[in-house]
Amino acid sequence: MPMTEQALDPRLPQPHPRDTQQQPTTTPSTASAGERVTGAQSLIRSLEECGAEVLFGLPGGAILPAYDPMLDSRRLRHILVRHEQGAGHAATGYAQATGRVGVCIATSGPGATNLVTPLLDAYMDSVPLVAITGQVASRLIGTDAFQEADIVGITMPITKHSYLVTDPADIARVVSEAFRLASTGRPGPVLVDITKDALQADTVFAGLPHAPDIPPASRAHSKQIREAARLITQSERPVLYVGGGVLKAGATTELRELAELTGAPVTTTLMALGAFPGSHRQHLGMPGMHGSVTAVAALQKADLIVALGARFDDRVTGTVDTFAPLAKVVHVDIDPAEIGKNRSADVSVVSDARTAIDDLARTIRPLLAEGHAGAGADSRYAAWWHELNRWRAAYPVGYDRPADNSLSPQQVIQRIGRLTPQNTIFTSGVGQHQMWAAQFLPHEKPGTWLNSGGAGTMGYAVPAAMGAKVARPDSTVWAIDGDGCFQMTNQELTTCALNNIPIKVAVINNGALGMVRQQQNMLYNQRYSASTLHSAPDSERSHAAPTGTRTPDFVRLAEALGCAALRCETADDLDDVIRTANAISDRPVVIDFIVEEDAMVWPMIPAGASNDAIMTALDLRPDFGQVDG
Repeated sequence: MPMTEQALDPRLPQPHPRDTQQQPTTTPSTASAGERVTGAQSLIRSLEECGAEVLFGLPGGAILPAYDPMLDSRRLRHILVRHEQGAGHAATGYAQATGRVGVCIATSGPGATNLVTPLLDAYMDSVPLVAITGQVASRLIGTDAFQEADIVGITMPITKHSYLVTDPADIARVVSEAFRLASTGRPGPVLVDITKDALQADTVFAGLPHAPDIPPASRAHSKQIREAARLITQSERPVLYVGGGVLKAGATTELRELAELTGAPVTTTLMALGAFPGSHRQHLGMPGMHGSVTAVAALQKADLIVALGARFDDRVTGTVDTFAPLAKVVHVDIDPAEIGKNRSADVSVVSDARTAIDDLARTIRPLLAEGHAGAGADSRYAAWWHELNRWRAAYPVGYDRPADNSLSPQQVIQRIGRLTPQNTIFTSGVGQHQMWAAQFLPHEKPGTWLNSGGAGTMGYAVPAAMGAKVARPDSTVWAIDGDGCFQMTNQELTTCALNNIPIKVAVINNGALGMVRQQQNMLYNQRYSASTLHSAPDSERSHAAPTGTRTPDFVRLAEALGCAALRCETADDLDDVIRTANAISDRPVVIDFIVEEDAMVWPMIPAGASNDAIMTALDLRPDFGQVDG
């Protein structure tokens, strides 16, 4: 039975090597005739030669042949997770923290389908991932055999490429191609499904097959670069709209040079936080549904948007028909399918972000020297910056502290950010705590903020933190999680405890599915249907101090999973508890922060509304025409 493959994702551009990603070696082993091995041995040898170092996985019947030769490998570390979803998110965290390909491994049927959510997550956020799954024997495919699932068909829409391997002779080639595809062009996940009989059968391993030379980085036509440069130098209200593609391309240095050269304001999306220093005077903050007023308003009022590795997703644009009505658009993206998909572009630049930004800077520099755009960056956009700075002063991102000395969630996250060591890596779950982490943590350097942006996967934070800590063991890693998210994947704390992976987890415990509750508060007349995680009715809790989720008791649960555990309920204790957690380095630590239940994320643009409808608090909207400064 021949090997079958999913057709290549039409979004896939020409491959482009990443400075920080491993590429499969093309040098065959010294024995040109090869060595007789099993398919399973060929798989392990291929993973080694592709540069894999860590596998996150869980064995089962169909993949079990691969686990035996894994014992003999001196180059691969296998981390036994408690759930396959944890394996996938851990591999994603590993990849996001390093830029290298993350690898996860699971058995057939439910083992493989448990990887679907992490594959979707990696696909949406362009994370290089290779998922190895076992499959029932080839003669059983299509018979509804025990633990059979068509994982290639299931994952076809959410992977760059999927393979079904039935011949052991194909394993080395397919694994090499999988790593290559995952890490080149627009990064993303690749699935390799291998039948059990292919793993058990004999084959010849002679090293990885020779791969064709990787084409040079995609570089835009000089005409497009010149036109983009002309628009930038002639604009009066430009904004650099920076997306996660800048981080994927390793273009943060080039971005800063371009920003400082032009003097244009910068916004960084949720997936791009850290691509440009958050404290830089030109940084306006995050745009979108819960972005800063200044960032949202800047895009709405701009006459030019330079989109760099960003995709104009709905959380940034709001109602797309009303988004940035006055702006021309220069759109830079390595994936041509993204250009014009949501917002038409006046100048399209199909290119790796790093080369495009470098080309733009080199083209703009002589134009500025010739005086095509005024005397200097400060004077060039003086009126624009005056307006932006008025908005920034009038509508800063902030919060109110409870009068009873209980904890506000924003305060907890802000203090964690200020008390942790430099270069700490933060991961986040999804919901209110994710938005507060985006708003109140320091985002100064690339590779220090990992979250699930496109898919919005609850349960991402803990396993992603585990993967990040494995990838960068010398860095402090904090997971900012909610009490709802934490209950989805906290079993991976046992994995951390048993494998000496000392992450730190802040559970922002408000006793509710916070973002759901916020929308019920605003849109459903405070009818809290299925969003409360505690047992007491709201009528009995309205005047009581916050108690959060107590079933389960997160302190006892964390201790049972092998972690140190702390609880903090008052602002007076906050700093001491964080410092205590920072000092624990021999095991994971979980801190249960009991916070107010009805804190809300502001600013907010209601779903489906125009960005012009941004609110700074309930029923309060900025007046951009009457800002006193």
